[in-house]
Amino acid sequence: MADATTTANWTPRGAWAGILQQGHLGAPAKTGVRIEAQDGLGIASLIAPATGVAGLAEAVKARFGLGLPPAPAIARSKTHAGVWAGPGQWLLIAEDRAGFADALALLSDVAAVADQSSGRAALRLSGAHVRDALAKGCMLDLHPVAFPVGMAALTSIAHIGVHLWRAQDGPEGAVFEIMVARSFAGSFWSWLSASVAEFGCEVVTNGASTGRG
Repeated sequence: MADATTTANWTPRGAWAGILQQGHLGAPAKTGVRIEAQDGLGIASLIAPATGVAGLAEAVKARFGLGLPPAPAIARSKTHAGVWAGPGQWLLIAEDRAGFADALALLSDVAAVADQSSGRAALRLSGAHVRDALAKGCMLDLHPVAFPVGMAALTSIAHIGVHLWRAQDGPEGAVFEIMVARSFAGSFWSWLSASVAEFGCEVVTNGASTGRG
């Protein structure tokens, strides 16, 4: 068992540290996909009590100005997002972890709350060929008609469980955000990096480049 002297020297690491490397990947002179590591997010699971979701929904609205989506979708305020994760369940995502633990404590009376900030690994994917790359392993139909902006899903990609949603479109079209359990980050990247290689890919590591999450 690690003692206090040992743990005092541990340095926090981003979920993608040692996995992603910033730069160009795959086909040269082509950038069909852009991948950005989303380190530093505050992430928590919220599960409503058996008595219903009303109390939790009211508390989240009052504290974060955020309405929890009742269906597989993502809702956003200026600083937070709520992603449907099953009946009576959501992920609460903060752009910044500062004060996140204190904010979660205010929800503990109306929901089962678990901080997942260090247990999830998130990526933002965009580019002209992002759907082509994801189609190699995703079982969902990601066509704009079938998967519009704001839609979310729990599914599997390359036999790895993922939480996937579509963000607002960017200059090059569709933007997808994907979250996996941190323990599967390396395996997921092994598949994704191979899938995007033929299209050429720009990788932006964010906090992962310094090793801090």
